[in-house]
Amino acid sequence: MAVFYMHGVPIGYVAILLALVASMGGFIFGYDTGQISDILLMDDFLLRFATCGTPGNVFTCEFTTVRAGLIVSLLSIGTLVGALCGAPIADYLGRRYAMVTECIIFAVGVIIQISATTSWQQFAVGRWVSGLGVGALSAAVPMYQAETAPARIRGTLTATYQLFITFGILVAYCISIGTRNISGAGSWRTVVGIGLIWPVILSVGIMFMPESPRWLASRGRIDEARRSLARSHGVPRDKIQTDPFLVSKVDEIRSNVEHETRLRAGWLDCFRIQNKTLYRTLLGMSLQSFQQLTGANYFFYYGATIFVSVGIQDSFVTQIILGAVNFVCTFGGLYVMQRFGRRLPLIIGGIWQSCWLFVFAAAGTAKQPQDNPGIGKLMIVSACMFILGYAMTWAPGIWILIGETFPTRTRAKQGALSTASNWLFNFLLAFFTPFIVSAIDFRYGFVFAGYSSRYDLVQQTKAAEANKPLVSGDESRFEKVGESSTGAGTFGSTPTTTVASGSEGVAEPEKQAPLGHRHGTVASREDDAL
Repeated sequence: MAVFYMHGVPIGYVAILLALVASMGGFIFGYDTGQISDILLMDDFLLRFATCGTPGNVFTCEFTTVRAGLIVSLLSIGTLVGALCGAPIADYLGRRYAMVTECIIFAVGVIIQISATTSWQQFAVGRWVSGLGVGALSAAVPMYQAETAPARIRGTLTATYQLFITFGILVAYCISIGTRNISGAGSWRTVVGIGLIWPVILSVGIMFMPESPRWLASRGRIDEARRSLARSHGVPRDKIQTDPFLVSKVDEIRSNVEHETRLRAGWLDCFRIQNKTLYRTLLGMSLQSFQQLTGANYFFYYGATIFVSVGIQDSFVTQIILGAVNFVCTFGGLYVMQRFGRRLPLIIGGIWQSCWLFVFAAAGTAKQPQDNPGIGKLMIVSACMFILGYAMTWAPGIWILIGETFPTRTRAKQGALSTASNWLFNFLLAFFTPFIVSAIDFRYGFVFAGYSSRYDLVQQTKAAEANKPLVSGDESRFEKVGESSTGAGTFGSTPTTTVASGSEGVAEPEKQAPLGHRHGTVASREDDAL
């Protein structure tokens, strides 16, 4: 039974539940990201894996730049490989069984980590194996959510993936502060070992959720696709065959899948210049890479170490504050992206982040924060304000845009390339940050500030600024929307909606309407058919 209706479209409780369960994939990544910052400072971890001037004396132990960089960044190398493999695995096994397989891979990596005794290489390899699972999940989860969630709330439900990433980071910080005083290896092994709980929750929970109706239809399993749609939309079982809404949806999915099959594309098709395919591929990869270059992971990976260096006595508490700001503000990000679209929040968010990064870097450069408590507090406040802007704009916005930018026949591959770009820059930042910080210290913030304000890049998202995801196989529609929107104009300019007439697209102006309130267009109907 439908829980509520949005613009006449029934929404079932399963739709909300499947988004939350699948988003555990984001929680797994967030937890694995958040834990390493605090683990690097735990006494037993330092004694076992760092270089100690006096054996057994933790105050003489520290990680070399290379060792710290590898321990942190090998996760990202694994996620890069996993992201590229995630789409093919999901296509072969189905979305749900792919996620179960990827959870098993992640669990294997966790076991390798907690079984390490004195070999830091083993711990690092375990993070790499876990990264394989995390990266594959990062491709499978948003795909599953986009294909299964009702179109009217798809943007919000897809953004729960980012929300759960922030929740995972916060939980990792809280668990770390609770285990740091445990004697021996239990301090860090408890934090890592608890990570086995999250893939179990995802693996079990996802098997009670419906499979992607699009994937089922692509395998010729139309009846199962109809039942999947009925569950997510709350249509009663006795009306599965007769409900007009459901019949229409099944017919649209079937026609779209047939169209996709005729136009099935390979990896090289992602780089063809026709119909702006190459442009969209590069746009997605650029947006994902610049999400990393905002500098958010500078704080998430090395936050505890950073705040020790500014003279904060308990950097663990500061990390929790940052994590809480990140998590709470992501709720605001869900509203901002749903209410104001994508491009404008990204531009404003980028400028906001840039300003506070300048404050952070300038304060740390002007005076020694260790000798000036006021400077240290200012740097913490600026870091929190930066995270506020990031969590409300660039954090959820990029993931939503990736799901809305690519045409049906190349969506999975272009999405994988974009996500791989995110993980590549994640690795580069995680590995090289210790080297850069040792050379230029807090001036590193100026580097991120320059990237955060990249207005010219976000301007290019005009072509992707669809208030509804573009899911049609008719690429001429995107071509015309892109041409009309990449011209000169302002934020208040009249957008265009393209209505297909036969095999051609004719651009027609449409009055501006709030996100999710546009009707009567082919783009909207095909969006519902996703």
